[in-house]
Amino acid sequence: MTFTTRIPLIYGAGGIGAPGTGCKITTAKEAQPIIDEFCKHGPMAVDTSALYGLGSSEQLLAEMDLHRSRVDTKVYPLAPGDHSPAKLREACEKSIASLKGNKIRVYYLHAPDYATPFEETLKVIDELYREGKFEYFGLSNYKSYQVGEIVTICRKNGWVVPTVYEGVYNPVDRTIETELIPSLRHFNIKLASYCPLAGGFSSGRWIRGNVEAGSHFDRDLPFGMYFRQKYGGMVGEVRGLMDVVEKHGLNLNQASVRWMQHHSAMVPEDLGIIFGGSKPSHVGRTLEYNSEGPLPEPVLQAFEECYMKVKAGLPNYHHDPAWYDPKKFGY
Repeated sequence: MTFTTRIPLIYGAGGIGAPGTGCKITTAKEAQPIIDEFCKHGPMAVDTSALYGLGSSEQLLAEMDLHRSRVDTKVYPLAPGDHSPAKLREACEKSIASLKGNKIRVYYLHAPDYATPFEETLKVIDELYREGKFEYFGLSNYKSYQVGEIVTICRKNGWVVPTVYEGVYNPVDRTIETELIPSLRHFNIKLASYCPLAGGFSSGRWIRGNVEAGSHFDRDLPFGMYFRQKYGGMVGEVRGLMDVVEKHGLNLNQASVRWMQHHSAMVPEDLGIIFGGSKPSHVGRTLEYNSEGPLPEPVLQAFEECYMKVKAGLPNYHHDPAWYDPKKFGY
């Protein structure tokens, strides 16, 4: 039987990295069975970044059999000026070297570098694209007006335009729907959604008080407090959602996946939904859930009611580097 999903799937390799880099999966040997399971129906796609595992995520992927899957990666501005011409070119070359022959499909600017004029960054992106360093140019975590500004600059100069945007999107965090998604549709930019399970929040384990070491809600990891602060205030509302979901013979993880596939604003032409998974069994369930059909109407209504209760407390979809100061760099 052929495996099909309405929206394409991408494996998120943010949890793969060398020991001591905050990653849960620390060797290629440990990660290989996970990729094997994800690709058991054929070649897929893998999403990584030079930021993940402090660069070691790309390196570990290069040691693995990715089953001819495409690889997308990103360059994050950890310091002001990281998207300047020389540093951006250096970063791209370093990612290519780390991936060892796995050609980059999408090369993303992972967040805005406010210390470098967009024109300077985009000129180098165009040069790298024309040199064949990657196939598609993408943006991640930018504000919608910045997307429009970047497309305008690229068109004006005849440079490669961004054709993919990677942003946070899930049933309880939909802030991209109001302005960003219409902007992407207007500019013919595909969406790649990350955190479709809200960093594991929608697995239901943390809501029940079960926090795995190394998970996104682990207090000892850098992102642990971030996810706790972002989603921790909606535990009561999501617990009510879980009750409805479970009354219909589903679990919250399963229902959230099916919402992304059939009830979100995503379309089949989008790049895909980025799912993680630290065990082959996690990935196997993800594949199964993605192949299932739409949700029953009462469950869908419960998702809508839950989101209406929590949306006012959500931070916006975009993300700026920690060093960014609007008083110094502007908006």
